[in-house]
Amino acid sequence: MSKRVLYVAAAQLGPIARDEPRKAVVRRLLALLEEAGDRGADLVVFPELALTTFFPRWYFEDEADLLPFYETDMPNAATQPLFDAARAAGIGFYLGYAELTPDGRRFNTSILVDKAGKIAGKYRKVHLPGHSEHEPWRPFQHLEKRYFEPGDLGFPVWDTMGATMGMCICNDRRWPETYRVMGLQGAELILLGYNTPTIYAPVPQHDHLQSFHSHLSMQAGAYQNGAYVVGVAKAGVEEGCMLLGQSCIIAPTGEIVAQTASLDDEVIVARCDLDLCKEIKDNVFDFALHRQPQHYGIIAAPKKG
Repeated sequence: MSKRVLYVAAAQLGPIARDEPRKAVVRRLLALLEEAGDRGADLVVFPELALTTFFPRWYFEDEADLLPFYETDMPNAATQPLFDAARAAGIGFYLGYAELTPDGRRFNTSILVDKAGKIAGKYRKVHLPGHSEHEPWRPFQHLEKRYFEPGDLGFPVWDTMGATMGMCICNDRRWPETYRVMGLQGAELILLGYNTPTIYAPVPQHDHLQSFHSHLSMQAGAYQNGAYVVGVAKAGVEEGCMLLGQSCIIAPTGEIVAQTASLDDEVIVARCDLDLCKEIKDNVFDFALHRQPQHYGIIAAPKKG
């Protein structure tokens, strides 16, 4: 029997209203954390931008309307109860939020908090989707490129809670390089939050593929890197925009081992046997034995133009 087991919870959120106070959102996070703890979870993964509505769907002319969506400190007065509760319960967590640095930089950020309530790692979203200028033809904007800059921390991993963990956010999951960089560092758990609409305005004929592509990218990333992938959504109709949901936990075999059934606040828990990661890494994707990086140069070539 494996001795390296971690019980991981995906804590999906239903919609967050634009005017919903931070304290109210944190109360929801606390309820999900408590349920996950009651079900034996060691680690809880919350969604991308878990403290606010997905504000890049709007164009803000006035900076004063935009700034309240960002966190300048973490933890802060609103989120400290989450850190305190996690520490008291001995549970780690992943949390996504909008970060405003002291020098005015803005990032779509996630943190990994250990069982002692200390921040073990920080990640900033690298692959920002969408556009930077207002496009009135869209039913909803996708202005991440306007409100954030690309992450500057790369794709690090952390050894914590008995496992090697990495983080990414939403659109990062669609890029194989995301998983491979962490896989090459021995990642056993890749944690990611997302806010994905059920429609894709530029190519609406692909709308029916939104769920398929979401799972496809995560399942491939898990299998090809011998890692568990925990993908956690914001779900339901948020300020008129339908979000996909379908949070899931994927084994290193690429199989979905747990998935949410609702479009609301919901917890799912899976037993993650970390020895299964080694089995896939050793017997299928043995990087040291089979990779031929001398042929991969174009992948890391500088962007043109």
